[in-house]
Amino acid sequence: MTFDHPSFGRVTDDRVFIFDTTLRDGEQSPGFSMNLEEKLRMAAALADLGVDVIEAGFPVASKGDFQSVAEIARVVKGSVVCALARSGGKNDIQAAGDAIAHAERGRIHNFISTSPLHMKYKLRMEPETVLEIITTGNKAARNLTNDVEWSAEDGSRTDPDFLCRCVEAAIKAGATTINIPDTVGYATPEDMERIFTMLKERVPGADQVIFSAHNHNDLGLGVANTLASLRGGARQIECTINGIGERAGNAALEEIVMAIRTRHDQYPYTNRIETTKLLKLSKMLSTTTGFDVQPNKAIVGRNAFAHESGIHQDGVLKNAATYEIMTPESVGWSKTSLVLGKHSGRAAFRDKLAALGYTISDEKMNEAFQRFKDLADSKKVVYDEDIIALVDDEVRDHARIRFLSLDVVAGSQRPAEATLVLEIDGEAVETTANGNGPVDAAFNAIRSAFPHDARLALFSVGAVTEGTDAQARTTVRLEENGKMVDGQGADADTVVSAVRSYIHALNKLLVKRTRGEPEELVAG
Repeated sequence: MTFDHPSFGRVTDDRVFIFDTTLRDGEQSPGFSMNLEEKLRMAAALADLGVDVIEAGFPVASKGDFQSVAEIARVVKGSVVCALARSGGKNDIQAAGDAIAHAERGRIHNFISTSPLHMKYKLRMEPETVLEIITTGNKAARNLTNDVEWSAEDGSRTDPDFLCRCVEAAIKAGATTINIPDTVGYATPEDMERIFTMLKERVPGADQVIFSAHNHNDLGLGVANTLASLRGGARQIECTINGIGERAGNAALEEIVMAIRTRHDQYPYTNRIETTKLLKLSKMLSTTTGFDVQPNKAIVGRNAFAHESGIHQDGVLKNAATYEIMTPESVGWSKTSLVLGKHSGRAAFRDKLAALGYTISDEKMNEAFQRFKDLADSKKVVYDEDIIALVDDEVRDHARIRFLSLDVVAGSQRPAEATLVLEIDGEAVETTANGNGPVDAAFNAIRSAFPHDARLALFSVGAVTEGTDAQARTTVRLEENGKMVDGQGADADTVVSAVRSYIHALNKLLVKRTRGEPEELVAG
């Protein structure tokens, strides 16, 4: 089967399109909000990864969302930039069209619920009204762009006959991609394969559109359901980096792509993803959002290629294929991570950054290099992971508040005292505070320098590499009026790392204060 698509040209049956919704569905997760600079950095990395479609946001939700989608559309090349809209939402489709107006290739993704449960209790609409909105919404979108996607929210729980009618209406009204989400993660692989097989067999015009799968992970079946959807005829995969998303998350991009690559005998499809960049993007997202992936996370978890069992180690030493079904290098892991030392110069450091996939401004490079030299003076050996941690921490946009310096006096015979210097809105502010230990004193100093009512909901400490001289990777979670954000920091000094993570979280909270909230839970 072949047909012409407005954004991709001639489409063949062996081609799978990767639709990443990290910046939309992923960012809706509690604590995962990003500012404009962070979104632009992620969008550029997604395009570089080879993602076909980047869902950049929900423009009508807030001025901030509109601005981020419009700016991503303006600067991203090589990927379709997609904006979300409700099919019947007032001003939604026009806002989406305006936001993608300057995109090299733009898409409007409109949706409406189609399941009996959603239509009765959420929409309070009759099925015929929903059909009318599908038609008018897709026609309106098609007047603004020739690349239109339509989603049947809660499609996996929709009556099959009605779902066929909805898809037919969307196609007739101009939709070129049809998405059937398992919005609440209820479906099984058998369900998803059956749904797509049915639609392709029964709906007129189904052979002239791309069918898309968007599966949530509430039962841990997101990836399995996505692969089953491919068997049923879906050729677009909607997914996120690290599987982030509403509730239990979405199907993980890295897991789906590597499943297709590793089991090509079962899934004989092609895609544009450069898999060696998967780990870098996973770590970038973790640093930006403040959420680390669990150690045993497939593909990108730090234990994904680790072997402790003696039997396993023996087998891997003799032949890696005995216990590894893919090579670490294929997803971006490095076998030799020992790199620079205290005698390394600026040129060698820049070359290492390039090898690790970083391109940063001279100013940020100078700041990162100074932190590297400080780290090299305090550590015997510096690993790739150390450099990644400090560079990610340095290039992150610190927005209104930036860490400058910290001095702490602590011990068992007296209260801890922290003297902290922050840059707040361009001005240096110095303050001293006491506390029950050095971290508490440092956090009290932040509150003194920048008063706020956010509650510290979580503080955790981990190590980037092994040993007593390892960099500390800390996470701080702040909660304010029901809004939650996570921040991360890295430093050889655990207290400094803690301050950096607190400031990162506080800056994200300030961004979140200015953002509006969508009027309803959106598709996916």
